[in-house]
Amino acid sequence: MQNKHPALKDIQLVVTALEDKKAEKIRVLDVSSQSSITDFLVLATGTSEPHVKALKSVLDATLKETGVQLIGQDRELGSGWLVVDAFDFMVHLQTEEMREFYRLDQLWKDARELEL
Repeated sequence: MQNKHPALKDIQLVVTALEDKKAEKIRVLDVSSQSSITDFLVLATGTSEPHVKALKSVLDATLKETGVQLIGQDRELGSGWLVVDAFDFMVHLQTEEMREFYRLDQLWKDARELEL
């Protein structure tokens, strides 16, 4: 990994926690050249609304353990899409339907994908 951004350690822990909870299609995008509000996006898909809720729960626990300060978070469960803003990175948890509808992967297609 050539990018030595300090947030990458926390992002790796987030990705590992999401993988352990069986999140699908996890991608980490470096959007620092395209976005003025964050440097990285973590995109992950849950198989159902309860799965997205479980992913959010493990994400919250992981961020609390690492001491990451949150700028904001979406608290409305049941929408099929939850967002957590940790300033240097944002995590988007979506159901498959929301991911296909909003196509964040396509929106940020010019971003460099990181392999963690």
